[in-house]
Amino acid sequence: MSQQILDPTPAPAPRPIILQGRTARLEKLEGARLDALYDALHDETRDETWRYMFFGPFANRAAFRAQWEALAGADDPFFFAVLDATGQKLLGALALMRIDRPNRVIEIGHVLFSPDLQRSIAATEAHYLVARHVFEDLGYRRYEWKCDDRNLRSKNAALRLGFRAEGLFRQHMIVKGRNRDTAWFAMLDLDWPARRAALEAWLDPENFDGDGRQKRRLADFQS
Repeated sequence: MSQQILDPTPAPAPRPIILQGRTARLEKLEGARLDALYDALHDETRDETWRYMFFGPFANRAAFRAQWEALAGADDPFFFAVLDATGQKLLGALALMRIDRPNRVIEIGHVLFSPDLQRSIAATEAHYLVARHVFEDLGYRRYEWKCDDRNLRSKNAALRLGFRAEGLFRQHMIVKGRNRDTAWFAMLDLDWPARRAALEAWLDPENFDGDGRQKRRLADFQS
């Protein structure tokens, strides 16, 4: 792999696009949706939702808007709103960030899923839609996932989706006044065909019973 001659053309930057799935729809996060995002992420589980984020939870709607109006308009991080399949109900947000176009490396981060979205079919489909967009539409060669090493849920999600653990950066950051050790994961363009096949097999409606319960786990489809 080290001797492979690569196309030196930089990858394109993310741009507003609709990513439509069977159970989820992703759109560029716009300021008009910030009130709905605040409501989705500030219920009784708010402290757990924001525990490992760089900021939040927010004391009120005004404080949330003051931070997120700038984020919603940014190019990096580039935020998607995660909606139900109809596009009517906002369920969360995630971002493409640390965008290295010359090296065609990009990271997924700021994943904020409401309780209605967490551990749902739509949550997995949202990740599938973004990964497919990164590799197939934008042509990135490396897709990264980083999280606080204490965040077991995030680390397990990365592994379940097919990212590979690459190590631990000790005392990598100071977040909310504490040392953060950062766990690193990545998926490569070479990995994507097999990851795509596994995700599509798991997401197939035939893999779920009438009550929406999975018949086979995603791990059962991973090679």
